[in-house]
Amino acid sequence: MDSCDRQFLKIDYASRLDEVELIHQIAEGDQSSLSLLYDRYSRVIYTIAYRILKSPEESEEIVLDVFTQVWKIAKNYNSQKARVDTWLFMLTRSRALDRLRNHARFDKAVNASEEALMRSLPTDSPEHDAIIQERSIYIKSCLDNLPTEQRLALELAYFSGLSHSEIAAKTGISLGTVKTRIRLGLKKLREMIGDEWFSF
Repeated sequence: MDSCDRQFLKIDYASRLDEVELIHQIAEGDQSSLSLLYDRYSRVIYTIAYRILKSPEESEEIVLDVFTQVWKIAKNYNSQKARVDTWLFMLTRSRALDRLRNHARFDKAVNASEEALMRSLPTDSPEHDAIIQERSIYIKSCLDNLPTEQRLALELAYFSGLSHSEIAAKTGISLGTVKTRIRLGLKKLREMIGDEWFSF
């Protein structure tokens, strides 16, 4: 091992000790230490999340989620069990995989939501027709409370009848981003409306 290699190892070791100290300071409520850790690792955490989720928007959310979690649980970090970078990468992978599993569960609910959102066929019951009309008006009013990009994606999908690919082509947005906006929009819509509104 030449002198250059030894110097690199000293710097690397010192850097790891510095990161452990950052975690300790974060555990004591030092926001500047959290900012330093963020500056050091946010880009690589984004990259890890993107490889799993394939979505810029959700990867950015994962970065925020991870550092929010670090702020809350820094006192639980044990330098004897994992290096700081390994610990951060494990948190990132866990959060991203959780979101991926939620997507799988949510996609099943989306299918039911899509049918409920667009159901407007007449029935033999005037009372049922009136309920459907009332719910349709209410759902459309809730759409106005969504972020603009999510509302537009939902409107193009469910009121203009465009497929995800057609929306991507029409807007110039990537297919993955279109799907993410629709998924997040439907999730927020369900939170505002309540599952019972999708059960008729």
